[in-house]
Amino acid sequence: MAEVNRSAEFQWRKSSFSGGGSNGGGQCVEAAALPDGRVAIRNSNTPEDGVVLFTRAESSAWLQGVKAGEFDDLG
Repeated sequence: MAEVNRSAEFQWRKSSFSGGGSNGGGQCVEAAALPDGRVAIRNSNTPEDGVVLFTRAESSAWLQGVKAGEFDDLG
């Protein structure tokens, strides 16, 4: 099992839709695939706050819902 306090060692990926500080963005959501198959999500502005962990099935269900527009009202 991956340890949350060692999350800096994960290969984090940020969405190209997360804007940088110079263009008014700063919405820095990052995801990392963990060695045990789970997916970690964090806010890269405050990585010390920890991560949220999902199974691959949970992550897949979320992404399918996002792609289907089920969460558009939250954006």
